[in-house]
Amino acid sequence: MPDRAPWATPVLKHSIRRSLRTGLGGVWVRGSLPTGGAVLAPNHNSWWDGYVMRELAWFAGADFCILAVARQLERFPFLRRMGALEPGRVREAARMARSGAWVTVFPEGAVQPPGPLNMLYPGAAWIARTAGVPLVPVALRVVLRGGQWPEAYLRIGAATTDLAGALAHELSVLDSELASSDPEQPLAGYLRVMTGRSGDSDEVDWPSRLLTLITGDR
Repeated sequence: MPDRAPWATPVLKHSIRRSLRTGLGGVWVRGSLPTGGAVLAPNHNSWWDGYVMRELAWFAGADFCILAVARQLERFPFLRRMGALEPGRVREAARMARSGAWVTVFPEGAVQPPGPLNMLYPGAAWIARTAGVPLVPVALRVVLRGGQWPEAYLRIGAATTDLAGALAHELSVLDSELASSDPEQPLAGYLRVMTGRSGDSDEVDWPSRLLTLITGDR
């Protein structure tokens, strides 16, 4: 059946990327990105996570799908055009991974408070095993550091059969890097995949500059 609105997909892509570029200070990644079909399994602590994973796939030029909770697809049905699938469509997700797509599955099932991993569901491992593709742990943090806007950092781990252990390890390393870094500088060793909104916290707005000129305050 032909697409009755072929213009909708590029419009949605522009909208999502604009949301990222105006809402975040940037997206950075460290580690080896999959070169073919894979299941990417990130922790899930923020509203931005799905958009960040979508941006990473655009950056890499990879086909993409993501398992999303049903209530999100009910509220935002347009996400299907960006690769979102209902949680029950795991066999379709496995077929897509087998054909070369990146399939993102949040193994915690829903957004969790920041901190240690919650219990992981087996869906990500099942899809990877069924498709015969790597299962890749992705530590993901969207954090407000020394700038005005939150920043997204992804640490890509090696393919694993022990997702809980591998993801906990990558997340621990990322948290340690964030805790020990200069908050006003990007993390060392990370590649910027998206330039976000420039912070203006060090700049003085025009009313303040005008008041300085009028009052002579320095």
